[in-house]
Amino acid sequence: MQIRLATLNDIPAVLTLHQRYHLSSISTDDLAHGFVTTAFTTAQLQHLIEEENGLVIACDGDAVVGYTMAASWDYWSQWPIFLHMIAGLPYVNFHGQPLTVENSYQYGPVCIDRDYRGSGLLAQMFEYSRRQMAPRYPYLVTFINKKNLRSFAAHTRKIGLEVIAEFQFNDNEFYELAYSTAQPLNIDSNSNVN
Repeated sequence: MQIRLATLNDIPAVLTLHQRYHLSSISTDDLAHGFVTTAFTTAQLQHLIEEENGLVIACDGDAVVGYTMAASWDYWSQWPIFLHMIAGLPYVNFHGQPLTVENSYQYGPVCIDRDYRGSGLLAQMFEYSRRQMAPRYPYLVTFINKKNLRSFAAHTRKIGLEVIAEFQFNDNEFYELAYSTAQPLNIDSNSNVN
């Protein structure tokens, strides 16, 4: 397994994986195992790769089997839910520190092929992404739909993200979570994280 930053050539495979687990198209059998809610275009992923260095992928041979996204709030401001989160940042703290668009970034969405879940891949991708973003931001912030129990358990139990708030948007309820980028994860030293 190889963990690396995505290139423009990876965009079609990322979009294929994303569409398979997107809430609008996910199979009923897969729904309880996690889903993603934000839709992306090729141009948006190109910007994420070229301007933000924020698309980390996991490859098994030539197949993209997972990804995690991370970017500045400026990038995410093109979607209404992230504008809602930006407006709420002045009202949340993490470990006594106020969160701002300058000292935090938005982590996620994350998607892992169902056949690779539970393998430690989430921790490996998270750690690679954290290392990419830590020089720029001391904190990451994200949200998880309260219906997405698997993602919530994985991010709080395996990664250690902490709930800092809860909010409603478009008739859905979400947890808002944060993490200090100064805190590395302890992952298997034999993993191939380039």
